[in-house]
Amino acid sequence: MSFTYSVFGVTVRSSAPVPGLIPLQASIDSPDIELKLGCSAGAYSNHSESVVYTSAYTGPSGTPALRIFQEQKHGLFHLVYFDGMQFWMDRHGTKLWASWPSESSAEEAATYLLGPVLGLLLRFRGITCLHASAVAIGGSAISFVGAEGAGKSTTAAAFARAGFAAVSDDVVALVERDGDFFVSPSYPHLCLWPESVEMLYGTKDALPPFVSNWEKRRLSVANGGARFEDGALPLRAIYLLDEIRGEPGPYVEAVTGQTGLLSLVANSFATNMLDSELRASEFRTLSSLVGKIPLRRLFTSKGHLAPADLCQAVLHDLASLAPQP
Repeated sequence: MSFTYSVFGVTVRSSAPVPGLIPLQASIDSPDIELKLGCSAGAYSNHSESVVYTSAYTGPSGTPALRIFQEQKHGLFHLVYFDGMQFWMDRHGTKLWASWPSESSAEEAATYLLGPVLGLLLRFRGITCLHASAVAIGGSAISFVGAEGAGKSTTAAAFARAGFAAVSDDVVALVERDGDFFVSPSYPHLCLWPESVEMLYGTKDALPPFVSNWEKRRLSVANGGARFEDGALPLRAIYLLDEIRGEPGPYVEAVTGQTGLLSLVANSFATNMLDSELRASEFRTLSSLVGKIPLRRLFTSKGHLAPADLCQAVLHDLASLAPQP
C-alpha cells in the first residue's frame, strides 16, 4: 500500500503514512517524489561518503546539529541530524528515504521531513524557496520573510487567529508561471514556540505539543480552528520582518532595488547546497520577483507584539498598494 500527498506544489508517493499530511483521494501514476519512510537508502548508500556541509549549530552533546554527506557512486545526499534522524535524497530531488532511531518516532521524523528536508529537496528540483510563512488575503498570498526567530510562524498564526487561511509555514516555495509568481501550499498546521502561543492565546497550553518531547506547539484545523489553503495562490506582496529599536510599532516601509534583492538572497533556503547553475537560476528568479512583487519591511516590537495591531498594519498597507494587473 502507498499513500500520495501534495505538498509545496509537488506530489509525493510514500510507502507509509506521513504524519501531519492529508492523503489525496486519487492515486497518481507518476508522482514527483518517491518516499521510503522508515528505511535507509540501502544498497544505494553502501559506498564511501564525503562531508559537504556541517552545521555551525550543535546538539546537546556538542555534535553538529546537521551534517550532510555525498555518496560517491550514485551522488546521493545523506543528511545526519544530531539526534539520529537520517535522510537520503538523489541530486535531482525525485527519491527520498527517511529513517530514525528506535527511541524516536515517525511524528518526530516528520518535523524534519516537512521542513528542512523537503526544503532542500525542492532546491535540487530547481524550485526557489524562502525562509518564510504565507497567508491568504483576498485571494492572494502574502509572504513574511525573515531569519530564524524573526516571527514568521507567529505572524502567520496571528492572521490565522483573525480568520485568514494559512498557506505555508517555515518554507515558501515559489513557482513562476508566465511571468507571475505563485505560492504553493505546504501542510495543514503551523509550528509555534510556547511563547508565541501564550502571546496569541493567553497561555502556552492552549495548543498541544507537536510531539510529546518537543517544545513547539501545533496550530491545526482540529485544535485551533485555523483554516489552510489547499491550492497555489498568486503572490501579492512580501513583508521582510524586522524588529523596532526604540519606536512603537508595528509599521511598514517600502523596500526597493538592490536592498530588497539582497534581503531575499540572504533569506533563501539552502543556498549553500546549490551548484553554480542552480545559484544562477535562483538569482534570476529573485531578480524577476523584485521587479514585479512589492517588497515591504514590517517592523514589530519583540516581546510587545499586539497581534491585532500587526494584522491591521499589514492590511492597511496592502490597501495602499497599487492593484495587481
